[in-house]
Amino acid sequence: MQLTEKHREYWRKNLTITFILLAIWFVATFVEGWYARELNQLSFLGFPLGFYMSAQGSLIIYVVLIWTYALYMNRLDREYGVQEGEED
Repeated sequence: MQLTEKHREYWRKNLTITFILLAIWFVATFVEGWYARELNQLSFLGFPLGFYMSAQGSLIIYVVLIWTYALYMNRLDREYGVQEGEED
């Protein structure tokens, strides 16, 4: 099957949002852990920031990333007419 320009644009937008969200995930997971000692010099809600990010903050970020991806992709699917399920 030959990809049309519309297909290419859809996949370009899909890959762009995926890359952006994966970059945020990488920072929240690995960079935060690498700098945890330095982050512990700051406090958030009475906890050292490095500890808070490892215990709660990164989990909140993950949920926001999933929500953002689902919302964006639902809109993108509707825009390009490839949505699944019931029509709105």
